[in-house]
Amino acid sequence: MSTDLSRKLETLTARRPVTVLGAAVIDVIADAYALPWRGCDIELKQQGVNIGGCALNIAIALKRLGIAAQNALPVGHGVWADIIRNAMAKQDLHSAVEAESGDNGWCLALVEPDGERTFMSFSGVENQWQQSWLNGLEVPAHSLVSLSGYQLTSPCGELLTRWLEGLNDVTAFIDFGPRIADIPEALMARIMGCKPIVSLNRQEAVIAAERLGVNVEALGKAWQAHYASPLIVRHDKDGAWYYDGDNAGHVPAFAATVVDTIGAGDSHAGGALAGLAAGWALPDAVLLGNAVAAWVVSHRGGDCAPTREELLLAHKNV
Repeated sequence: MSTDLSRKLETLTARRPVTVLGAAVIDVIADAYALPWRGCDIELKQQGVNIGGCALNIAIALKRLGIAAQNALPVGHGVWADIIRNAMAKQDLHSAVEAESGDNGWCLALVEPDGERTFMSFSGVENQWQQSWLNGLEVPAHSLVSLSGYQLTSPCGELLTRWLEGLNDVTAFIDFGPRIADIPEALMARIMGCKPIVSLNRQEAVIAAERLGVNVEALGKAWQAHYASPLIVRHDKDGAWYYDGDNAGHVPAFAATVVDTIGAGDSHAGGALAGLAAGWALPDAVLLGNAVAAWVVSHRGGDCAPTREELLLAHKNV
């Protein structure tokens, strides 16, 4: 499998335009020996203050894999926004959306000894989308458009859905995240009417199955029957499953020593988007997502996606 990935990486050249729409925020990351309980006072060990947000993690993954993208990540004015803007510039990343006022959001990420993470988030300009921002985006036909459940379930979710519905000949790639439980059924029907590729982790898959009234084992078939839209279900060290019409299969994971899981899902999305942008078939794109995610969980922070050269070196002759 690693040999197959190495061969595919040689062909990783963008053939489709990519737009990444979503959040750039600050992650304050701290180690916690346990999650806090009501009335407690626990001591945390700060790991660092990193730039993050689902869309920014995806943008970083694409950039490091050599895939150019239009990054629609609202950046405002304030303490957090200045940190984000400067950090993005150092990585030669720039946003197509500049907010006139307001600061960016931030979150406190608690990492338990087993690497699991819990987020407590504060919203900012990334969830205050305006029609004028959307009007300024150039989204050519045949584009891939990445969206997150965090924006789709925010007060601007209706606006973003209407914008997506108005695009011509594009493929949306949506990671609903844990917010999949918060999407009203009517809005979900409209989003899925755009026939996006959807990526879920194993916990989110349980929620999706409950929404469709089936056991999680039957989700893939039920999803195709109800939405007729490609689905990826990520099972961490157990790899990922994909469902696309009558085609379904399992893509093995790559071995990894888990340090923390922050950004794993976002980085998987970035890898999968890179493969799709290169014209790869869905299983091959998922394979690349698995490789990128395995790298990220082996390193601290969510903004540590590998370059194509690093992946080639890691999987050469394996």
